[in-house]
This record gives sequence, structure tokens and C-alpha cells, in this order.
Amino acid sequence: METAPKPGGDVPPNKNKIQVQKKKPRRYWEGEDVASTTAGVSPGPPRRKKRKRDLRPQKPKKTHILKKSRVTKKPRVRRNPEPERSLSGAQDPFPGPSPVPVEATQKFRRIDRSKKLLHAKSKTRNRLEVAEAEEEEASVRAARSELLLAEEPGFLEGEDGEDTAKIRQADIVEAVDIASAAKHFDLNLRQFGPYRLNYSRTGRHLAFGGRRGHVAALDWVTKKLMCEINVMEAVRDIRFLHSEALLAVAQNRWLHIYDNQGIELHCIRRCDRVTRLEFLPFHFLLATASETGFLTYLDVSVGKIVAALNARAGRLDIMTQNPYNAIIHLGHSNGTVSLWSPAMKEPLAKILCHRGGVRAVTVDSTGTYMATSGLDHQLKIFDLRGTFQPLSARTLPQGAGQLAYSQRGLLVAGMGDVVNIWAGQGATSLPSLELPYLTHRLSGHVHGLQFCPFEDVLGVGHSGGITSMLVPGAAEPNFDGLESNPYRSRKQRQEWEVKALLEKVPAELICLDPRALAEVDVISLEQEKKERIERLGYDPEAKTPFQPKPKQKGRSSTASLVKRKRKVMDEEHRDKVRQSLEQQQQQQQQEQKVAKPVGSRPSALDRFIH
Repeated sequence: METAPKPGGDVPPNKNKIQVQKKKPRRYWEGEDVASTTAGVSPGPPRRKKRKRDLRPQKPKKTHILKKSRVTKKPRVRRNPEPERSLSGAQDPFPGPSPVPVEATQKFRRIDRSKKLLHAKSKTRNRLEVAEAEEEEASVRAARSELLLAEEPGFLEGEDGEDTAKIRQADIVEAVDIASAAKHFDLNLRQFGPYRLNYSRTGRHLAFGGRRGHVAALDWVTKKLMCEINVMEAVRDIRFLHSEALLAVAQNRWLHIYDNQGIELHCIRRCDRVTRLEFLPFHFLLATASETGFLTYLDVSVGKIVAALNARAGRLDIMTQNPYNAIIHLGHSNGTVSLWSPAMKEPLAKILCHRGGVRAVTVDSTGTYMATSGLDHQLKIFDLRGTFQPLSARTLPQGAGQLAYSQRGLLVAGMGDVVNIWAGQGATSLPSLELPYLTHRLSGHVHGLQFCPFEDVLGVGHSGGITSMLVPGAAEPNFDGLESNPYRSRKQRQEWEVKALLEKVPAELICLDPRALAEVDVISLEQEKKERIERLGYDPEAKTPFQPKPKQKGRSSTASLVKRKRKVMDEEHRDKVRQSLEQQQQQQQQEQKVAKPVGSRPSALDRFIH
């Protein structure tokens, strides 16, 4: 029986059929000659003929995706790199970044490389090297960006040896431009005076409070009033908090917190009979001095009292802060000035300044100089760099009741209804007390002084109201837009406030020398190590004795183990002897340098010295 053939089964496959290759798409970097080739394959060198193999199905090759390694390799640097060319083809005659002078980088350097840790572990040493490299790069960048600070501080010069103290405010207003002349004004508020005033950190807003209850805050540049209230109680001092949206007012009985609309937010009854206020911006602490003799620190970020210290010196009505280290300076009736920190219950230091009581105290922005005035009519400037010695003194006819420092080192003193300003050679120089830089007479007795930040303006609160004086060269002309921006918006202020809260410095870190926080307390570390050894009975950080690893083929015999242990012990002994010899040589060299003067000739008797 014959079966029917399957359809298409007897047709043999056509082996000679030419397989049509797909045309390779042309890339944008390939020319037209590549696309015009008949085979569609890019021309290249001739390839070798492959041997004929059995046509077997081949497995597709796996494509390995290279993962990015965590360790980034340093790029190879050519020894003789070719100069880069610009689009025009010209070469840069000065390739690379511009060199920075060493003096400029030393100005911004914060790490002392001369101090090195002894017996530091390799991991700790590597971290310190990385930190030093980052600090060096930051100092170089800061020195290079200093060229962008184009603003220069102002100055005032007299014609042909004219004394600048005789120049009046009306003459300065006529000489300056319209925008600067608008910064000089007088507010006649005689019925509510005398006044205390305070500028915000950005220098844009002004708050003042009168003894008869008048409290107001305004944008003094545009003269736009923010709030104005009457608390119906005596106002002794007023301060802005971390921003211009919050205001602290020391009233006759308690401490009150207001917002920029004049709405009372808090009444802190634990701070009673407050006479003076100071705000520490980097710690969010409000320091208050009271009639009862207590110095109280209030953390405004959480609303808790951090410390309440009894000064044991009677009524406290003279207080200022050191902007460099956030130390509070209190003036007392026995002629002393005490330095306080919330971490200590006793004063850090006491300085005998005057024979009588202290009337006013102020510290410059660098924390180097402190100016004081007393009942003995003396105006003194002290050095705060560890010596606490008077550098200069001057006898005033009436005695200064108010003192203030500017950002550029100018010193102002309020004596009755007269304001005298002394200037130095720069921001870090000592002001000369011989001749005043400017003098101005007011319509009432001075009760408050403060220089406006980033503006050549001095705000004076007196019994007749508020006076804004023009003082050329008083303020720092260049400001940091990320820290204190006078032109910031509401959104920028909110973002800055969040960042400032995240970077808040704890109150326990306030000390005389802030640089000591980065150093290692070797004494306490050694004491802790001794206590730990006594508690455990052994030293957990001691070096374990050498234990040789076992080897095969009979090399772990007792004799070979002892031999290997002895070899390691001999190497350690050689290292100790070598270190001791090097130390002896260094000591001998130091003794020879001290004993022999420089340039002395060798003598035959030098052999008997050792």
C-alpha cells in the first residue's frame, strides 16, 4: 500500500540560496563613503580566513555589565601635557589656575600643622591628612575668591591737616550721595524716652524701646514701620532674636517675647526684674541679667532655661558679649569685670579694671580687645588674649556711660549728650585714644549705642529719641550672603533658619578659647585608660605577643617556633634601640645649639664637653 507523499516534503532545501545581509545603519560620525559600500560593512584591514567548522547552534554570548567600583582611581597625569587649545586655536600662555600667595592662604587657615599627634594609629593619621588637605583646599579657594570682594571701606579725611572731629553731620550729609544721606535721620520721641535700641544681624531692621513703654520696630532703610505698641510698663532693654520676626523685651517685671506684628507670644516669669539682654546667635541663647544678681541663659529654640548663675555681686546692669567665643562679660560695682560661661557655675576669669565701679563694657568683633569705663573717669582698653593687661588708657572729663565697637574696630563712647568716636589703622588694630575721629552733640543724654552691621551708621538712643549718625569707615563693606543677607526674601529667611537650627552649637562648648575644642585632651585620656585597666585587671589595648602560624611539612616543630619568636623579638629590640639613639642625637643637637652661639669658632676643648 503506497502512502501519499507529504506536501512539500520531497522538495530539497536550497543550500545555494544567498542570504541577504541586513544593511548596517549609518552613524552620524561615519561619512557617506561608508554608507555607499555595497556590502554595507565599514572598510577596514583584511581579515584572516576562518576554518570551516560544523554549523552548530551557538549560544549567545553573555554581556557583562561593569559595575562602578567604590574606590575611584586617580587619573593618570602626563609628564609633559600638551597645552590646551581654545576654539580659536590659540594657546593659553598661562595654563592652569592662578597661583595664590602664601600670605593670603595663611589668613584663612584654621589648622595648625605644626602640632601632630604622637603614637597615632594609621587610620587616625589618614583621617587627619584628609582633613588637612580639605582645609588647605578651602583656604586656597577663600583666598582666590577674596579678589571678588570689590567693595572698599569708607574713610573721612580733612583738607590740609583739618581735624576730622570738627566736621559736622550736616557737612557729611551734603558731601555724600542721596542714598547715603537718607540714612541720617532724627526721631523726636521726647515724651517716651530715654531709649534703648538694637539692630538685627543683617543690619536691615531697627528695634527701640522707651523707658515709658513705647516699643517699635521698623525697616530703617525704607522707613517702613513693622509694629508699634505701648506695653504700659517700663522697658529696660530690647533685643532681636535669631531673626527680625521675634523680639525680646525686658519689661519692669518679666521678660516678654513679641513677633514682628507686635503680638505677644510668650511671657517668661522665671526671668524677672531683667535689666540687660544679650542674644548669642550661634547657640540660640538669650542671656539676661537681673536686679537680683542672677545671670540666666534661655534656649529660645526649645524654650528651656539652660543655666541660672548667681554672680554674688549685687545688681547686674552692665553686660556685653564677646562675639568671638560667646563669653558674657559682666561689670560690677567693685571695679571688676567677670567672664561667664553657662557650662561653669563660677566665673572663668575676673579682671580688676577700675578703682571705682564699672559703668560700661564692650568687646570688639575679633574678641581681641575689651574697652571699659568706670566711675574714676578712666577709659581703658584691655588685651583678652590670655594676658588681660591694659594696653592704653585715657581720662575723660565726664566719664563714659555707654561704649560700643564697630565691625572695623572703631570705638564710640557716650558722655552725657556728647558722642566721641576713636579710630585705628584697621579692623584688627588698636584704636588711638589721643584724638577723636568724630564728635557729635545730641539733644539728650545717651542711653544706648550700637553700630549698624554692614552700614556706616551709628544708632544712638537718648532721652530725646533716636538719632542715626553717618560714620564713614565703621562697617564691613562685604557681607556673606549665606549668613547675613540684608536683601533676603521671606523664603530665604525660613531656609536659613532651618539650617541654623541644624547647626546650633551646644551651650556646653562655650569656653575662653574655641580652638581648644579641636585639640585632644591627653591628660583625661590617660586617666581614663588607667581607670579602665584597674577596672578590668588588664590592658585591652596592649599589643598581643607574637604567635607564629602553623606550617606544614614538619616546619611547625618546637625548635622552629622558638626560632621564629626570637627573630621577631630581636627585630622589635632593634627598633627600640634605633629610636632611643635617634632621640639622643636630637637632644645632643639641641644642647649644642643652646650652648654655642651662632657663628662661634670650634675650640680644641670641645672634646671634653661630653
